[in-house]
Amino acid sequence: MNSSANKDVNAQSQMERRVETVDYQSSVGQGQEQRPVEVIHQPQISTPLSNTSGGVLSNAAASVASTLESAKRAISRK
Repeated sequence: MNSSANKDVNAQSQMERRVETVDYQSSVGQGQEQRPVEVIHQPQISTPLSNTSGGVLSNAAASVASTLESAKRAISRK
């Protein structure tokens, strides 16, 4: 498997690691399909504020925003 990784800081000033790799999928009666994908690893740093309900929701919102940005970049490359 060929993959490459790089570290970056996202819009929320959190460290993340991006790994470009290949996704393999197959269906019954179909051949195997390959497509390039980008996987983003975001380490979760535990802070006292993240244990409150507001902290959890804030972290969830930040994750959604990051995922949407990643999806936009992936779509724009096609």
